[in-house]
Amino acid sequence: MAAPMEAEPKPADVERRDPSSANQHRRTIFSVPVTVTVSIGQARLSVSEILELQPESIVPLTSRIEDPVDLTIDNKIIAKGELVETEDGSLGVKITEIPEQSYDDLG
Repeated sequence: MAAPMEAEPKPADVERRDPSSANQHRRTIFSVPVTVTVSIGQARLSVSEILELQPESIVPLTSRIEDPVDLTIDNKIIAKGELVETEDGSLGVKITEIPEQSYDDLG
């Protein structure tokens, strides 16, 4: 009977165990919080329309509730998604697409 082969560690596992200062720096960067903005639509208003806004005013947007939304960091699209209601009743975004170039654009 042949001896079982040991599975080679995955690159991510090796990286986590790497005690070098470069790897520690990389892990620190991964923990930095960033603000992700979800764009659901736009409205074009005149200055007089803006000055007339008051509580209960409705500003119609260029999109509909079922339209895809863009997730951006620093005005760069990192993903697309659809609006969903979470278990606790708040609003969330279900990711439907991650453009290949999105992470390259952030660097």
